[in-house]
Amino acid sequence: MSTTPEPADLSPVTVRVTHPFHPRFGQELEFVKRLRTWRVDRVFFFDEVGALGSLPAEWTDLASPDGFVVVAQGRVPFRTSALLELADRLAVLRSKGSVPIGEGVQEITP
Repeated sequence: MSTTPEPADLSPVTVRVTHPFHPRFGQELEFVKRLRTWRVDRVFFFDEVGALGSLPAEWTDLASPDGFVVVAQGRVPFRTSALLELADRLAVLRSKGSVPIGEGVQEITP
């Protein structure tokens, strides 16, 4: 017989919905289980009326935060307007022959 104590159940009691566009955003729900179903990591929960529901785990506080989102802290390196202005300036320079288009590079226009 082992004298090592059994580890306490470390499962969360509740799960919070963190997806900003989900109707249950910010709600804490009674956690049931986390399973991989059809290759998707899902969290199962009981809602406020006791019905069983599930969400992708990445839409809850059980998932690790996305590394890119954490590092970016809401910032973006380029604004759309700045990129469009750059494209216009490059087009003008190319039309004057100032900026050569590389050999073997296919120009893609929107």
